[in-house]
Amino acid sequence: MRRIRVIPALLLKDGGLVKTQKFKDSTYVGDPINAVKIFNEKEVDELVFLDITATRQKRAPSLDRIGEIASECFMPLGYGGGITKLSEIKAILNLGVEKVILNSSAFANRELVTEASRQFGSQSVVVSMDVKKGMLGGYSVMVESGNRKTGKDPVEYAKEMEAAGCGEILLNSIDRDGMYTGYDIEMLKKVSSAVSVPVIACGGARDVNDFLMAVRDGGASAVSAGSMFVFHGKQRGVLINFPEQKVLTKGLFELIQ
Repeated sequence: MRRIRVIPALLLKDGGLVKTQKFKDSTYVGDPINAVKIFNEKEVDELVFLDITATRQKRAPSLDRIGEIASECFMPLGYGGGITKLSEIKAILNLGVEKVILNSSAFANRELVTEASRQFGSQSVVVSMDVKKGMLGGYSVMVESGNRKTGKDPVEYAKEMEAAGCGEILLNSIDRDGMYTGYDIEMLKKVSSAVSVPVIACGGARDVNDFLMAVRDGGASAVSAGSMFVFHGKQRGVLINFPEQKVLTKGLFELIQ
């Protein structure tokens, strides 16, 4: 039986924890350290933190803040946001972070992916792809928190990043971010079938059934979500939460073998 990783993706803005919808309208949801402590108690598989303003503000990663988060985190941790240099990657990994997540910098400098993979191992390098669906149905990779078009097709871009040396791809749908409409299975299937590295589904999850569909129908190797782990109920009240292990077991692990 193959165990599927379930990864909360948490967004940092001005030092606080926020959640967006379609990469806009960020809502403050609390203190990152408090969230980490709760997820520790919930025995979460893995955590991802993404600083969503660092790149646009041309700001380097806050090593002090990352260090605080890493010191409290009892599970594997990934961090992305503002990383542009190999020295920054080394410093972040030295803080106890297991994986660095490259987005805009991977597009701007493919050699950063290659060198990081060579020096620290491909398992430490994740490329995050933010994808938006066009009015005519095609998909395009976006960078700079979804504000800049690259003109890249997601399938071809995923192949390029795999060739560059990344160990995983975090595939995020901008259109479904925070909308509870389920993962974009069509896009997920296209990308996951084109590469051999693990693809993490992100954007749109509302319940465990969406996790199952992402793996069974979309070919994802792992699933990630934000809103369903920080909000509760139709009124979107802030509540850091995570499905009980028995719910995950029944919904995922018995059906995916």
